[in-house]
Amino acid sequence: MLNISSNNNQAPLELRAFTKEQVDVMPKANRLLRIWLIALLIIFMVFMFLPWTQNIQSDGKITTLLPQGRPQSIQATIAGQVEEWYVREGQTILAGDTILKLTEVKGEYLDPLLVDRTLARRDAKSGSARGYQEKVDALTNQIQTLEDQLVLKRQQQEQKIEQTKLKIQTQQANITNAEEQLDVAQIQVDRSQSLFEQGIDARSKLEEKQNKLAANRAKLTSERNKLQELEQELDILQLGLRNLNNETREKIAKARSDRASARSAFFTATGDVAKIENEAANYSARNNFYYVIAPQNSIISEAYVSGVGEIVKEGQTLVTIVPTDPALAVELFVRPMDLPLLQMGQEVRLQFDGWPAIVFGGWPGASFGTFTGRIVAIDNNTNKKGEYRILVAPRDNGDRDDDHWPKQLRPGSGARGIALLSDVPLWYELWRQLNGFPADYYIEEEGEKLKEPKSKAPVKKVIK
Repeated sequence: MLNISSNNNQAPLELRAFTKEQVDVMPKANRLLRIWLIALLIIFMVFMFLPWTQNIQSDGKITTLLPQGRPQSIQATIAGQVEEWYVREGQTILAGDTILKLTEVKGEYLDPLLVDRTLARRDAKSGSARGYQEKVDALTNQIQTLEDQLVLKRQQQEQKIEQTKLKIQTQQANITNAEEQLDVAQIQVDRSQSLFEQGIDARSKLEEKQNKLAANRAKLTSERNKLQELEQELDILQLGLRNLNNETREKIAKARSDRASARSAFFTATGDVAKIENEAANYSARNNFYYVIAPQNSIISEAYVSGVGEIVKEGQTLVTIVPTDPALAVELFVRPMDLPLLQMGQEVRLQFDGWPAIVFGGWPGASFGTFTGRIVAIDNNTNKKGEYRILVAPRDNGDRDDDHWPKQLRPGSGARGIALLSDVPLWYELWRQLNGFPADYYIEEEGEKLKEPKSKAPVKKVIK
């Protein structure tokens, strides 16, 4: 420098002669800052080793556990004209209450006595069917009678044939006898002729023998004629037997044909009776569809048909109802990487829209305004966003205050779920989330508690 002073400023400074306060050259503000930084560092280190409950958070909405508890639309079963409304929007109704009444608009159903007339048609057709059945029974008896008559007539005709054959045999024996008598008479005539020529016998005796010969010849001719008659009678009887079989079988065939026709008509009439009964049942059921009935205890949400006299189509939505006191549940949607960490019956903390809550995700015990539930269903397929849906329902027989969900909850309200997993140090959770690793997966077996994760690289462990 300028070296104006006579003091030597280059000489070394002896600090041993000064006190500690004199030696400390750091400003007081700097010292205070250092103390605060050290204290904050210590607090931060202690804070990093605090336990943190790993969790999976997702948004969802309130729904119902059972399908019949969800809002539903009531459609018109038949086409008709609105005649009268019995309810209003927001009204609470019971199962079986009448919502509205419809009147008929189709021409084929306008007859007020349609069911009675249809039943009368059924009775008439039933009588026709009974008549055909009686005809079938009569023809069956007739066929049985013809078959029995055929057997009896065949036996009678066969006996006549056997009797005629015996007569023929007897007649043949008579012819043989007549031939023998004719031969004897011829011998006697020849002998009498010889004796008459010798003058021993008289002419009258010869004539007597000749007359006897002529009588034997006539008898032989008569016996031969009788034999021919018996043979012709036998032929007639045999022909009659064949004719009897043909005639009787023709009658039986005709009776069977008539029976088949009557049976076919009976079946047709029976089918017509069933068809008419079906029509009558449909007409009777259609009469019940004129009144739209509430399927369960519910609240009228919105009416889609206005006023009286409006014509509605078959299947058109008439009104929307919301069941009263449904079994509520919360549907949440989780990512596929978080799905293996969830299991049936696992506890989930819930925050409902409209209910004030202070939520500490890692410290569920310190949260306020949340409610507990358990997982009751996990879908096996993803939605359009590639997420899996889970259903969370209230815990059965819960004894804590947060086990009872608010009675004011309604399906469709928003909700947020926090599925609780294992406890880990806070530094470990921060490091896991910064690296994008999934949460640790632990399965607790009977008689074995969950082990605390060690401070090392996040590896998915399964303790078995």
